[in-house]
Amino acid sequence: MISVTELRNGTKVEMDGGLWECLDYSHLKMGRGGAKVVTKFRNLETGSIVERTFNSGEKLQDIFIDYRTMQYLYTDGDVYTFMDTETYDQPTLTATQIGTPVKFLKESMEVTVDYYQSKALKVTLPNVVALTITRTDPGVKGDTVSGGSKPATLETGATVAVPLFIDQGETIRVDTRTGEYLGRA
Repeated sequence: MISVTELRNGTKVEMDGGLWECLDYSHLKMGRGGAKVVTKFRNLETGSIVERTFNSGEKLQDIFIDYRTMQYLYTDGDVYTFMDTETYDQPTLTATQIGTPVKFLKESMEVTVDYYQSKALKVTLPNVVALTITRTDPGVKGDTVSGGSKPATLETGATVAVPLFIDQGETIRVDTRTGEYLGRA
């Protein structure tokens, strides 16, 4: 059990029959009465986000998450196949289970998969990946009205805003958390 005053960003707990990850928390102390903890949680299975308020003395059931390093192998429609680098098991996950990082997945990429009681919950990609641009318009010299950037389609199908001087076929670094261009690779 964990006290609600010990919650931090990323803490994973079990409440209301589901598995939740703490996204945000704040402690409120009113003039009279006890302190309250206002939290924001994301459901690890459905992705829904809720806000909850707790009294400072309440406790929640913390959970143990097993983090496994896996290699992304291939996709078959909406099903993505990974390989555990230690046991060579090949679990499959759907695009909805993986979430938004799916657009930056590249074959042979090493990822971290969070497991709870032998059930895959979340896939975490490296913070920065190097991807090749498959299609982008040529930059027009002097065209800075649009902020000096243009859309570029990557080898994984994701679209990223890149500077005008970047050409098709170049390899760039992309932040997988925000989807922003970081520089040439």
